[in-house]
Formats: sequence, C-alpha cells, structure tokens
Amino acid sequence: MSEWQDQSEIFNGTADTALKDARSADGNDRRGTTAFVFGDELADIADRDPRVAVLTADLARSNRAVDFQGRHPERFVNVGIAEKNMITAAAGMASCGYVPFAATFASFAALLGCEQIRTDCAYPRMPVRVVGHHSGMSMGFYGTSHHSLEDLGIMRTIADLTVVCATDENHLRAVLRASMDHPGAMYIRLGRGRDPEVYPTVPEIVFGRSIRLREGSDLTILATGSTVRPALDAAALLADDGYSTRVVDMFTVSPLDKDEVVASAAATGAVLTVEEHNVTNGLGTAVAETLFEAGVSGSRFKRLGVPDEHVILGPPAALYAHYQLDATGIATQAKELMR
Repeated sequence: MSEWQDQSEIFNGTADTALKDARSADGNDRRGTTAFVFGDELADIADRDPRVAVLTADLARSNRAVDFQGRHPERFVNVGIAEKNMITAAAGMASCGYVPFAATFASFAALLGCEQIRTDCAYPRMPVRVVGHHSGMSMGFYGTSHHSLEDLGIMRTIADLTVVCATDENHLRAVLRASMDHPGAMYIRLGRGRDPEVYPTVPEIVFGRSIRLREGSDLTILATGSTVRPALDAAALLADDGYSTRVVDMFTVSPLDKDEVVASAAATGAVLTVEEHNVTNGLGTAVAETLFEAGVSGSRFKRLGVPDEHVILGPPAALYAHYQLDATGIATQAKELMR
C-alpha cells in the first residue's frame, strides 16, 4: 500500500520527486486552465441553489471539479474510476431532488456510459447533466482511447436527451446556469479548458436555438463547440478575399435549430458545417437531414470534420491544422465549396 501511495504522490506532484516543472502546480499542466470554469461556476450556482451536486470519476483536477469540492464538499462525490456507476448514481440523486453534474472525459462518458445515459437518465427523464470534457481530439497524444469523435453521433440518437456543446468560458457559464431548470437529461460537451473567446460576456441562451454571430450573403458556416472561434476567424479571412460569410453557433446539436438551418441555406445558397467530430452522424449529418427533409434545393453543402478514420497522434493544434479545422483550413474548404 505504501508503495502505491508513493507512486501516486510522484504522479500527482505531492512528493519532492514529483514529475513537474515551473508550468505545473500539482504534476498537471496548468497553462490555460483558468478558462475551465466548470467547478467555479457550479459552486457559485450552488451558493444559492441547494439542488446542485457534482460527481467525477477521479478527474477532479482535470475538469476543475476540485473548485466545487473546495466550496461545497458535502455535495461532491468522487466515485473513482467507475464512470458507469457514476452516471447511475447521478440518476439516483436526481430522483431524490438533486440536479447532479456527472463529469469525466467525453470518450468515457459517451462510449462507456451510453447505456446508463439512455436507460437511467434519458428514458425516465431525470435531470442529470452528463458532462463530457476534453472532447474531440483535445487529448492529443493520449490516442484513440481518449479521443472522442463519436459522442455527438451517439448522444443525438438517444430520445429525450438534450445535447449541447459549450463554446467558450462565458458560454459554458450560460449553459450551466440555463441547465438548472431544463427538463430531462442533458449531455454537455466541453473542450479542454483553453477555448479562445467568442462571447465577451455571458450570453442569453435558449437550448434548441442557435446564435447568429456574423451576417453574410455568400456562405453560411454552421459550427459548434471548439470550431466556432476558427469559423469566425475564417470568415474574416474570407472577407479579405471578397466573400461575405454568415457564422452561426449551433451549440445545441439535439434538438437542432432547424429554422436557422433552412433560413441560412435559403439566404446564402451555400452551407458549410464544421465540427471537431467524425463527419459521420454529427452536426453535419443533422444539418444534411434537415435540408433534405425540408426540401431545400439549389444550395451547395459540405461537411467539414474528421474523416471516418482513427485520428493520428499529435498535439491538438497540429491535429486541427492537419484536418483543416483551423481558420486557414476552414477558409480553404469554404472557397472550394463556393467555387
């Protein structure tokens, strides 16, 4: 037991021989994590709402649930590395009047916990908020086991489950606040806590309604989560080349804002969806279904995401560039679509 404790101290950064450097506070890379406001915002909400509870599967530092733990330890539960049990326990807490937020890596939440999300949370319409953080390719070198490029496709096929992607720090605050009185279960998809600013202040949001961030007449970019900022930057690059681009934050993937999809296609004649997700069955597929079912004709359409393949290994920024999910790549794909 003491040997295991020693190893834990080394990797968690509490021992003198801890694997850390000036950029780390406890053995974990702390650069940029100030934008991860998950625990801090929920602690603020919990100050005035006794229903809030937070559960995590041994990732309190990674998702900053530790900030909630420090202020409301009586409503914090670390279940250990037992993601399925965490979601079922959250459903039980919801049945007793709590609004529990169960947080773990998105790859574990959606893939490991799919059955529990569907059967224990969505089917009985329990107000459980399953929070999948470090989604998409944001785990970089950790590889396929930690990449989450299927979660939107899985989650949006579950009935009575609201699927939301947080865009940046202020948008995450808005999502958490609005979720408190939202009926039924939710899957909330987060990035890695280093998301560049899109909203300078906390926006007013309604689940199921998108937010039009930029007007344009030549093309519409429908983006969600981590791709919203580069979509806006791509629109600026396109403007330099004479293209007028509408940008819409489709932060609710299910239920989708179908009215905005149809209106944007009719207004601009070209739609590009952008997502940090497999192109199969994510935002792009949802938009394609909407356009087809609405009978929209004459509009050009393209899905931009990760091809139907397992992602190569590398740092996130390099992966975004490789798959053309950065501003330059999005602008390039947009020009090809409009040509």
